[in-house]
Amino acid sequence: MKPKDLRRLVYYSRNRVAGAPAVMDETIRGILAASRTNNARIDVTGALMFNAGCFAQVLEGPEDAVEATFERIQQDERHGEVSLLAFEAVETRLFTDWSMAYVGASPDDAARYGDVAGESGFDLSRMTGDRLCAMLHGLALEEEAADA
Repeated sequence: MKPKDLRRLVYYSRNRVAGAPAVMDETIRGILAASRTNNARIDVTGALMFNAGCFAQVLEGPEDAVEATFERIQQDERHGEVSLLAFEAVETRLFTDWSMAYVGASPDDAARYGDVAGESGFDLSRMTGDRLCAMLHGLALEEEAADA
């Protein structure tokens, strides 16, 4: 793929998945399984952070594939108040090894980012696309190292 065709999209949305933690856990596992299968097929990579308050995600790949994926996300009833932070051409991918990395699942991450939409002062609406992308990339690397 020519670099001019490579795009990175960063967004966050409010979580509209209702139910007990077990229901949310099952929902996120389903989202991840579908994302990993679909993204591998269309050459999209990235990372997803999910908690009781929000989703935050980076998508990288061919422009058409990233746009189509984001369109599906915007139509998904599990996402509310979808906010696009960045959509730009990039030279290289940050998430080369992940069809969809999942970050925030470790106990340390849950403590750090578990209440993103709450009183923690960690407000996604105040983040830039670059900052959110860098945070998710760092967390993905930490998760990978912890699993090694």
